[in-house]
Amino acid sequence: MQMNKWIRKFYAVWIVIAVMVSCCGCAKILPNSEPPIKSYEPTSEGEDEEPPEEIVSIEWEEALELAADYLQGMTLEEKVGQIFIVNLEQLDRRKGDYYEFQKYTKAMKESIEKYHVGGVILFSRNIAKRKQTMALTSSLVLADRTPLFISVDEEGGRVSRIASNKKMKTTLFPSAEEIGKTEDDKYAYEMGRTIGTEIKELGFNVDYAPVADVKTSELNEEIGDRSFGSDPDKVSEYVSAFIQGLHKVNVGAALKHFPGQGSSSGDTHKESVDIDSSIARLRNTDFVPFKTGIVADADFVMVSHISVSKVTETAIPASMSDLVMQTILRDELGFRKIIITDAFDMASIIDYYTPKEAAYNAFKAGVDIILMPQDFEAAYQEILQKVQDGTIGQSRLDDSVLRILAVKIQRGIFTEEQLKSTPEPTETKTPETTKKPLKTHKKGKGNNKKK
Repeated sequence: MQMNKWIRKFYAVWIVIAVMVSCCGCAKILPNSEPPIKSYEPTSEGEDEEPPEEIVSIEWEEALELAADYLQGMTLEEKVGQIFIVNLEQLDRRKGDYYEFQKYTKAMKESIEKYHVGGVILFSRNIAKRKQTMALTSSLVLADRTPLFISVDEEGGRVSRIASNKKMKTTLFPSAEEIGKTEDDKYAYEMGRTIGTEIKELGFNVDYAPVADVKTSELNEEIGDRSFGSDPDKVSEYVSAFIQGLHKVNVGAALKHFPGQGSSSGDTHKESVDIDSSIARLRNTDFVPFKTGIVADADFVMVSHISVSKVTETAIPASMSDLVMQTILRDELGFRKIIITDAFDMASIIDYYTPKEAAYNAFKAGVDIILMPQDFEAAYQEILQKVQDGTIGQSRLDDSVLRILAVKIQRGIFTEEQLKSTPEPTETKTPETTKKPLKTHKKGKGNNKKK
């Protein structure tokens, strides 16, 4: 009788668990297990080819320690500048919003020295020839004592800012959709490695790729053939492979567009978009490639401007939602690196928010980097003022800047000499950060839209 009693209790417990799983989705009931990551090696090299350069990697925790050391020598103005990546027109306002800047100008130099931006993004209009592009990127990356992210959208297919120009002599790959149909994840690895190698030669250190959206709606035009497909597990394989390919040559990778907009029928470039997805559907489909990409060590997650009203119970864009970025992306999915917004000059942002409001709302909600605010100077001044008056805490700003610096260190954007040259700030010094540097840099490490 006693044995039967315990058996009945055992089955009762499992019945309750089964009901909870079916109602809520298993992700939050059963233990969180990391998806398996397949490792890739490049295809055999030709006999006459030189072996690829060996990249000396640096662990994330060590990168954070080095970043904390460097952070203590930064001014408040330098820290605020790090949370912005801008296009060249925001650095030189003389020619309007879409001028084809292809040279580093005096106005750009003055803007970077004043605002200390974290990085720049280049478009096809800025990329004409190889020699011209290399001269431009080499001037930009070292324009400030804290080296810049030099970023680009090079996904393959129709979003290929560089390869779409035959004069650049780089590889133009098919769309992600075509690659997905091949069921060849090794090809996705080689694609990432080749793109990384070719853009790094031109001076870029970040690629806003791969697209991790699972395309579940044929009405979706914004993502369309930029997605690897409709099967979340297969998309995960290609996403992981592409990231590993980029990282093989130490180029930063960005997962986009969280929380997943493959089911949308609108376009955030043109309008506000709300997707009709429950949290269970997001977990079972849309989050899957992002979770795999995070395990593959993606440096950035780009957050979309879509609304997920069934989850957030508001029409606020995901890029301004602390529930999406803090509760889900940080706490549930465990992402530790840089959260970056999609471009902040899209209609889904500028039709509803001023540049100041958009920047503050996003940063308050958990963003680390604001990409292309419509009015960069207004957005910068708003964040600076909010830190100065205590509305934004010093520790909140420091947390984001630490992540930004750590990725720059991990991807070899800082040289060892730059890390050691941390002069005392001449402007207002912020209070000491909560994270103390634990050790010095080891020799040999760290050297080595359409959104």
